[in-house]
Amino acid sequence: MARFIFSMQNLLTMKEKLEEQAKNEFSQANMRLLEAEEELERLKDRQQKAEFELREEVAGLTDVRKIRQKEDAIEILKMYVRQQQMVVRQREIEVENARLKLQDAMKERKTFEKLREKAFEEFVAEENKKEQKEVDELVSYRYGSGLIS
Repeated sequence: MARFIFSMQNLLTMKEKLEEQAKNEFSQANMRLLEAEEELERLKDRQQKAEFELREEVAGLTDVRKIRQKEDAIEILKMYVRQQQMVVRQREIEVENARLKLQDAMKERKTFEKLREKAFEEFVAEENKKEQKEVDELVSYRYGSGLIS
C-alpha cells in the first residue's frame, strides 16, 4: 500500500502551532485577570479595615487630626479600588479577546484536520480501487489461461 501524504500538512502544522500560541496567550490573560482580581480584593479589605478603624476612632472621640487622616486614607483607598476595578475590566476584555482568538485558531485547525481526514478517506478509497483492479486482473488472467476451472 502506498504512503499517504497530506498536501497541506505544513499548513495544518502551522495552525496547530498558532492554536498552541493562542492557548498560551489565553492562559496568560487569565492569570493576569486573576492577579488583578486578587489585588482588588486586597484593596477592598484594606478599605474595610480602614473604615472600621475610623468608626472606632470616631466612637472613641479621640484626636480630630487622626480622624481626618483616616478619612483621607479611606478616600485614597476608594480611588485605588476604582482604578483597580478599571484594571480588572480591562483584563476581562483581554481574556475575552484571547478566548475569541483561541476559538478561531481551534476552528481553523479543525477545518484542516477535516480536510486531512477527507483526503485520507479518498486515498484509502483509491487504494482499494487499485487493489480490486489488481485482483480482477489476476482472476481474469488465471481464468483466461485456464488455471481456474
